[in-house]
Amino acid sequence: MNPSLINWPAVLLAGLSAFALGGIWYSRPLFGNAWMQDSNLTEDQIKQGNKGKIFGFTAFFSLIMAVNLAMFLAQPTTTVAWGAEAGFLAGIWTFSAISISALFELKCWRYIFINGGYSLISLTLMGTIIGLWR
Repeated sequence: MNPSLINWPAVLLAGLSAFALGGIWYSRPLFGNAWMQDSNLTEDQIKQGNKGKIFGFTAFFSLIMAVNLAMFLAQPTTTVAWGAEAGFLAGIWTFSAISISALFELKCWRYIFINGGYSLISLTLMGTIIGLWR
């Protein structure tokens, strides 16, 4: 890893892309209704959540993930293809971790694929952005 090869604006954009993707992914028209049902959450419970805490920490952790991925990609040979591949491979790790936790929580496969799929796609998108914007 060569920290001087990290493009910090790309890292910021990558982190924000995961945050934005989550807004689309968990929206009612896409997977929001199924996720709420599989999470045993009601609309009222969702509304009662501390939005500042939820969205603030979501943005923070998205940025942490982007920084971590950028560190792995801080090589002169990194390309957009390698960035996307590295993001996808990191997504496999997170998909697997989500799956393990969800299985012990007795969650259904739909829940696993909704949450794991988001993680897989968001990390692939992050890696693509970091690899492209060198």
